[in-house]
Amino acid sequence: MAERQREVPELDIRSLPGPETIRREELDNGIVVLARANFSSPSVVISGFLRWGSLDEPREKAGLADLTAASLLRGTARRSFEQIYEDLESIGATFHLGAGKHTTSFFGKALAEDLPVLLELLAEVLTEPTFPKEEVERLRAEKITGLTLREQNTGARAHLAFSELAYPEHPYAYPSDGYIETVKTITRRDLRAFHRRMGPQGMVIAVAGAVDPRGAVEAVAQYLGGWTNPRQGRPMEVPPAPPPPGLVRKDVPLPGKAQCDMVIGTPGPSRFHPHYLAAALGNNILGRFGMMGRIGDKVREKAGMAYYAYSTLGGGPGPSPWQVVAGVNPANVERALELIRQEIRRFVSRKVTRQELLDNQANFIGRLPLQLETNEGVATAMVHIEHYQLGLDYYQRYPALVRAVTREQILEVARQFLHPERLAIGVAGPLPDKG
Repeated sequence: MAERQREVPELDIRSLPGPETIRREELDNGIVVLARANFSSPSVVISGFLRWGSLDEPREKAGLADLTAASLLRGTARRSFEQIYEDLESIGATFHLGAGKHTTSFFGKALAEDLPVLLELLAEVLTEPTFPKEEVERLRAEKITGLTLREQNTGARAHLAFSELAYPEHPYAYPSDGYIETVKTITRRDLRAFHRRMGPQGMVIAVAGAVDPRGAVEAVAQYLGGWTNPRQGRPMEVPPAPPPPGLVRKDVPLPGKAQCDMVIGTPGPSRFHPHYLAAALGNNILGRFGMMGRIGDKVREKAGMAYYAYSTLGGGPGPSPWQVVAGVNPANVERALELIRQEIRRFVSRKVTRQELLDNQANFIGRLPLQLETNEGVATAMVHIEHYQLGLDYYQRYPALVRAVTREQILEVARQFLHPERLAIGVAGPLPDKG
């Protein structure tokens, strides 16, 4: 056993982001800034979020946060959409915004010398958007086209069906991009009203690249430190989501498609759950590691029942889903579903093997340096530790935290959230006639 333990890699934690290399400051208006230098690359990345997302929109206006975020770059009091695009293109920079359930996120990348350009643009689109009529209508048409295509996408429809069943009367039941009928009703007045509720309190911005961390914080303060909004809304508190009362299933017939997509699962642990890391390791064993873990081995490799089959763990601020996703031949739907449930039963009935745990601990620790070798990875990591209050030394503690996860903890958290007889099942595609 001691020999096997040595196969879990040892990392030099001094090379990982930590309190010695990350500068963290909270501005007077509530914005938290994190910065880390990396002079091995000439670029700089900014990444972060505002605590305002689709959970804060009225249900009859589903898609409002998504459309608002997309509209912010379509014109400001100082620049048109064309000018914004040309200014970014002239320096080879990228910049985009998007809305999720809990947050509106942003990302930008440029040469380090152009950090002020990115920050000026970020401040401008957040505080001075004009929502030009023509651009909003063009965006709406694009969104509706995407939603129309979604109606014929077997994977998307299976996920929608799953969400409806797993989260009845819960805000997670509604897709962040909304529905065709709700997006059609969103007006520019709605966009302005939603934007007026956005503000700097709780905003997080990470800067990583060839910049001095102190100078980066000062630059953020210069462009965003004066932003205030006394009308800023309070983000919605997410209610808990119990498991389904039994096996609940929704079939979505989509004739003419080549395959059926299946989503099977239940509300899972939030990223704040004390045993989230055990759940993540367990999920890797269940349906991620190697050729998609136990699920992939049983359903795809051995039985030949699926084109793909894997499991996924949401890990957001609320009860994000823990689910298995598979694409199968329509004739194999019922058999594949039973095999997946068999693997879930096995997963919650006995501990994972010692070898499985060691292999996955090695995988989690070994891939960490790869995740943190780019400015994008470091910026994302800093946003993550701030969002979930993990501490600046989290990635330095991470290898020890992973090694400390036990087989018993994985079984405990699996049994807490995965119930083989209490699952939501969404299936979409050319379903065979059961008659």
